Amino acid sequence: MAKKTIRTLKKMKQSGEKISVLTAYDFSFAKVIDEQDIDAILVGDSLGMVIQGHESTIPVTVEDIIYHSKAVSRACANTLLIADLPFMSYTNPKQATHNAARLMQEGAAQMVKLEGGAPQVETVSQLSHHGVPVCAHLGLQPQSVHKIGGYLVQGRDEEQAKYMIDDATALQDAGADMLVLECVPVDLAKKITDTLEIPTIGIGAGRECSGQVLVLQDMLGISSHAPKFVQNFLQEGRTIQEAIAAFNTAVKEASFPSDEQCFF
Repeated sequence: MAKKTIRTLKKMKQSGEKISVLTAYDFSFAKVIDEQDIDAILVGDSLGMVIQGHESTIPVTVEDIIYHSKAVSRACANTLLIADLPFMSYTNPKQATHNAARLMQEGAAQMVKLEGGAPQVETVSQLSHHGVPVCAHLGLQPQSVHKIGGYLVQGRDEEQAKYMIDDATALQDAGADMLVLECVPVDLAKKITDTLEIPTIGIGAGRECSGQVLVLQDMLGISSHAPKFVQNFLQEGRTIQEAIAAFNTAVKEASFPSDEQCFF
């Protein structure tokens, strides 16, 4: 298998091939994921909840992400490695550049992910200018959960949907290489995906996105609370390897997510 890069993922979008992404936070699980031909691994700030036991992603630090990214990187022979910039680590372009450099130099990340729309355009432009691949994140933004009042679907009203489309275009124009859409109605996610040249990765955003991402613990059915958009792939007596392979197949065939796992 050839090493996946952002160029690979962009070509996949152009050809209509779906992109599979899973989170990982340690070497052992990352190696299994890498061996099952998943396209990218995300060292997400979701580790605050599934690894550290917090109620949100807010307590996660840059040092936490670096530690876990470094461990995961040792297993990434084939997958693209993406790492989250955690809460309040990118409040301005200078801070974002400093912390993104740490994730790449110390954590061996090949792309950084950040949440937010129009307020992050300058930061994305600065990172891109300095050669940092960026995955943006719109829709439900877990780092802003206290601001928005919970884990709520975003973009259901016409005005909010328009803002999201405008934000997505602005982030792409600023240099974002990929975009995560979380808890977004199917039609809006499709419109954004069709509008952009860069890949969109959905989580609770429907099959029309360029690809899908799930938290590994959710996908294996071992998290304490599974959102509507999650499917347990470890059922039917599968091994962990078989579950990850089944997720990959379901994404590639666009059988996941089902209508029951989407928002309309």
